[in-house]
Amino acid sequence: MQDNNRTFGIIQDVTSNSVCFALKCQIVYFIYMFAATKLLPGTNFKGFPDPKGKVLMYKINGLNTYLLTLILIIIGKTFFNFTLIPLIEYFWSFFIASNILAFVFSFILLIKGKISTHYKPHIQTWTPQLFNDWWFGSEQNPRILDVDIKMYFYEPSLIGLQIFLLSFAEYQYNTYSLLSTNMILFQVFWFMWLITHYIREDFMLSTWDIIAENFGFMLVWGDIVYLPYLYCIGGWYLGDFVQNSSGIYLLFITLLHFISLYMYRDSNWQKDRYRRQGDKAIIWNKKPQTLQNKLLISGWWGIGRHLNYTGEILVYFSIAMCGEFEAFNNYVLPLSLFCLLTHRATRDDKRCREKYGKLWQEYCSIAKFKIIPFIF
Repeated sequence: MQDNNRTFGIIQDVTSNSVCFALKCQIVYFIYMFAATKLLPGTNFKGFPDPKGKVLMYKINGLNTYLLTLILIIIGKTFFNFTLIPLIEYFWSFFIASNILAFVFSFILLIKGKISTHYKPHIQTWTPQLFNDWWFGSEQNPRILDVDIKMYFYEPSLIGLQIFLLSFAEYQYNTYSLLSTNMILFQVFWFMWLITHYIREDFMLSTWDIIAENFGFMLVWGDIVYLPYLYCIGGWYLGDFVQNSSGIYLLFITLLHFISLYMYRDSNWQKDRYRRQGDKAIIWNKKPQTLQNKLLISGWWGIGRHLNYTGEILVYFSIAMCGEFEAFNNYVLPLSLFCLLTHRATRDDKRCREKYGKLWQEYCSIAKFKIIPFIF
């Protein structure tokens, strides 16, 4: 077995010069992402009403930005000796730079919201209002040059994750002159997760973050620090994991991944389709069934209350299993999200119980479990 700490060994010390280098790279990257979001063709979608009934229009072109970025990386690697290895070598410098930018962006958003006619204070009485406006955001739908900033920040986040993932594949190939089957599956699994997001990116318009949340440090940090740096964590181990797992094991995790991904995406898409089309929606080749036209009980939503969370957690477990069971860090992502999503499911149940009353009790008698079938 190879030394699975070797990847960490190429990380360079953090210096002022390395952080400045990372900052310059990140600023160029964010400008490129903004230009792509603004200029590339896309499809206009009507958003969902916010709690006050306001509806906005959104240009969705994340798939074009994603594919363009992959093409540019391939061209750069093929013709210009472009490399992603500095992302590994200066990982902590990039991490620090991303945190710096999260603070900078959040303060810009704070000031923008304060001077904007769209200022919307987040009410939380036990902390100062200025802190609330910075942490939660002072504006719900900040826009710059007609680009919705909340939706825009998903692009450097998700595409940044893809770039980090590719850097680990490049590292393994440069170091060992091969790509292990496990590494290939790791890349394929994440690609499928990303591409299924982008082919239905308009689904994001129905999420709570877009409809109801302000945009401040909490979401900015989650977008540009938490997601790309935590979600790629399995690559640190797999970069030096060059032996191939057994065929049965690889078949198992492949089936687990695609079944879980289908559950995750299809359950979310079913709810989105019903919200958009109402009784005209088709769910599993049938018209939707509901309780008083308020709660969907067709498809996944008639089986469990949060099977989208179930599928998502299992997707991350299947990705972690690409590194087998020899490194705990592979499982930090699925275990942490299991805790977060089970807590969110409990909060969702409480909120829905208050909103729907006895109707929610009737729904729970149909969809009997939250996340884990027959257990929780």
